Amino acid sequence: MKVVTGSQMRQIDEKTIVDIGIPAMLLMERAGVVTAGHIMEKFSPRDVCVLSGPGNNGGDGIAVARELYNNGFNVRIFIASHMEGLNEDCRFQYKIAERAGIEIIFKSNIKEADLRDSLIVDALFGTGLNKPVKDAIAKTIDAVNSRDRSVVSVDIPSGISADNGEVLGRAVRANMTVTFGLPKCGHLLYPGKDHTGELFVENIGFPYQFLNSDSIRCDLVEKAFMSRLIPERPPYAYKGNFGHVLVVGGSIGHTGAALMAAKAAMRTGSGLVTIGVPLSLMGSYQNGVTEEMTLPLADKGKGNFSKKCINDILDFAERRCDVIAIGPGMGVDGDTVEIVREVIANSPVPVVVDADGINSLAQMKYQDRISALNTSASPVIITPHTVEMARMLSDGKSNMTTKCVAIERNRIETASSFAAEATTYVVLKGVPTVTADPEGNTFLNPTGSPSMATAGAGDVLTGVTASLIGQGLPPLYATILGVYLHGLTGEIAASKTGLHSTVASDLIQNISPAIAFLMND
Repeated sequence: MKVVTGSQMRQIDEKTIVDIGIPAMLLMERAGVVTAGHIMEKFSPRDVCVLSGPGNNGGDGIAVARELYNNGFNVRIFIASHMEGLNEDCRFQYKIAERAGIEIIFKSNIKEADLRDSLIVDALFGTGLNKPVKDAIAKTIDAVNSRDRSVVSVDIPSGISADNGEVLGRAVRANMTVTFGLPKCGHLLYPGKDHTGELFVENIGFPYQFLNSDSIRCDLVEKAFMSRLIPERPPYAYKGNFGHVLVVGGSIGHTGAALMAAKAAMRTGSGLVTIGVPLSLMGSYQNGVTEEMTLPLADKGKGNFSKKCINDILDFAERRCDVIAIGPGMGVDGDTVEIVREVIANSPVPVVVDADGINSLAQMKYQDRISALNTSASPVIITPHTVEMARMLSDGKSNMTTKCVAIERNRIETASSFAAEATTYVVLKGVPTVTADPEGNTFLNPTGSPSMATAGAGDVLTGVTASLIGQGLPPLYATILGVYLHGLTGEIAASKTGLHSTVASDLIQNISPAIAFLMND
């Protein structure tokens, strides 16, 4: 399903009215009917306060009020404006509601006493809000949020930016939001997601071609599509049919990262997995591997990679493997920078770069790292969390804290623009994780759990993603499926071990039920 900004949705709305000829009032009526329908499914007739602004969102709210009133709800409408401030459509809805006999009060500073114990329908601001909420309306929103009331927002919680989920001064906390046409970015990005509650998306008459236009470059990943991507396992198959993953990683004090990535790849279905490790750490790995194999690589004698291993990695890729995952627990120094650069430049198979692989790239000058990614021999997938993304974007002069804040405020645009500039696939880990392809298309992942905020979770994602590439999925499909599966493992693990006690190895153990869940769709 496509996901839009506020301005993109307004363009769809305008084209529907002007180009197709569907009257704006008809769209408003349908918005009122479907929103009221969701309310009536959840609540029996009761006291309702509808809070309407002076624009189209307010008109939608008044249409909701009328529908509820006609179905036995005791409705009062508060309009946070004066009569002269209403736009044409909102004024039209007001006059209908007035003639229908609904109590209507013009009042901007709505107090808690006005709201009583009513169900609140929030229609103060829609997707067009682009400045902070202040003064009387801010106090009204405070009153709405001051008690544990049931709140239903029309289109988007008032005060939330439709573009990035930012709270614009004050924002309503809704239990349920009914939005129209398509979900907005602000519904899915935090903190907006936390204010949205349960989200319902209703098409109130927008043409199919507008809602599925290629000009909309952001998609919400859906289970049905992910289910179709699970690689098939024909009855005559053998291990060579399901890919050979080479994981290059591990260093003194960080041996577990590469091992977890390898075990995740095995559990996701790889036929063969080899861990390329510093020679002096071979003993440690030999005691930890079971199904996995090991490849000793040149080191500097203290458990750290030497750049002398580059040819061995590339030779192994040429002869034996289908994908390289590089970086987990690798460490960062001059040699790792050279190793990552050369592997990206010359690998005959796709490369998944994570953790210290990303941090090694970040040691280069900005234009050098962009050039390295642009000139890669094969597709490259980088999987940074916010701090690693800030390092990748840094020119050496940036304040990292400021950069991280900017990334969190613009997760979609950050992933999209860097993927396009570097012609690479970007997995910007976080809530939600955003995947971007080299054309700048983005995909928002809906799965995951706070239980995944644990050391090694990213290494598991690296292994899952590399495994799917090795099994033959194109890099984009492997990446979005890998992220989706990874999030499912977190949800399943949390249901078993709890939010606080889940560790990365629990994620690995739950890859199997996550795959089964998708296959049984």
